[in-house]
Amino acid sequence: MDIYIVIPAHNEEAHLSKTLQSFAEQTFLPKKVVVVNDASTDGTQKIIDQFSEEHSFIEGVFFDSENLHAPGSKVIRAFYQGFETLDASFDIICKFDADLIFPKDYLQKIVEHFKNDPSYGMVGGFCTIEKNGPWVVENLTDKNHIRGALKAYRKKCFEDIGGLKKSMGWDTVDELLAQYHGWKVKTDPSLHVKHLKPTGKVYTKASKHKQGEAFYKMRYGFWLTLIASAKLASKKGSFSFFVDTMRGFSKAKSTYQEFIVSEKEGAFIRKLRWKNIRKKLGIG
Repeated sequence: MDIYIVIPAHNEEAHLSKTLQSFAEQTFLPKKVVVVNDASTDGTQKIIDQFSEEHSFIEGVFFDSENLHAPGSKVIRAFYQGFETLDASFDIICKFDADLIFPKDYLQKIVEHFKNDPSYGMVGGFCTIEKNGPWVVENLTDKNHIRGALKAYRKKCFEDIGGLKKSMGWDTVDELLAQYHGWKVKTDPSLHVKHLKPTGKVYTKASKHKQGEAFYKMRYGFWLTLIASAKLASKKGSFSFFVDTMRGFSKAKSTYQEFIVSEKEGAFIRKLRWKNIRKKLGIG
């Protein structure tokens, strides 16, 4: 199976070389790796040039997005700047971050999962962070969720879900839509990826309501948004995050923000979410 990888990168001089080196050392090499330099002002481009000279499967693309940090939409616009340079001769398309170190057998095991079960539409491992020496799993989401930092899609699944949404919440709605179209999402607990830059350190005040807006756009409704917001706030240890998320939901609703899923998809998403909640509670 041929793997294409797109890596959006903005000022990743401190980490990018480690990420690209981990791809160069894979037991199963990707067919193409496109690094999208999103208007970096540091040495990111120099690193891209160095690796593209040494490895024929690595190349760079320059992209100048808006200056305002907008979680979700900014990174996906950068992703598509790279994706649009690719041909369609891939079996697996990946969106990876530029601050990760992958184990040498990561891509090999991803391919094995896709080959062994044709119903798998998405496959991924887990992000780990360094905590007082040892690397531990970054506990921000459920174990059955693939983090946005390391998404891998079967080509047909990627096409079925309509690609990635240019909106906050893209890395949740992709899995929900995959299931809507009959695909399974597979997480492999044996695949630990080192996350060099912990999540959530770069959000600005202007983006603090974006998570609530995302829940609204995915048609969660009030009660599911309340539960999901409380859960995320608990994991982050931040009550203000809960308040900001709920305010973001209310603001999106009052300003009639555009949904990113259809009514039918939204109904499926709500039904699936409530089913999972009841399962966790041991009800039904």
